[in-house]
Amino acid sequence: MKVDFWGQEFEVNMWVGCIGGFLISIISSMFGFGGGPFMVPLMTVGMRLPMYIVVGSSLLAIFFNTAMGSVRHMQFGNFDLVLFLAMFPAAIIGGYIGPMIAKKVSPTVVKRIACAGLLLLGLNLLGVY
Repeated sequence: MKVDFWGQEFEVNMWVGCIGGFLISIISSMFGFGGGPFMVPLMTVGMRLPMYIVVGSSLLAIFFNTAMGSVRHMQFGNFDLVLFLAMFPAAIIGGYIGPMIAKKVSPTVVKRIACAGLLLLGLNLLGVY
């Protein structure tokens, strides 16, 4: 499928996006994260989209996935209102400041920072540190 974004045309495999997004949403809802660490590589590598399209598009997709996962976890009693209220303002501020920083930094630097963050997260989850 061809996607036109502000005068630039991209060839996108929508099957990869749909199936990958479905699997990512299941996994991220099971483990309690938004899915960004998987959605961004899916869109940049699997769908061959540039980073400036991927960032906003993946955030919108993750928003709906996170909202549905949050509602379901609330229904199961897996929700701490105090923790939510403590984190919410920081998330709003970070979501506002992050794109301004990303706009001033090259896409390669953004990818390297994301890669380093994911590597640290993976090592922490494996119990390395």
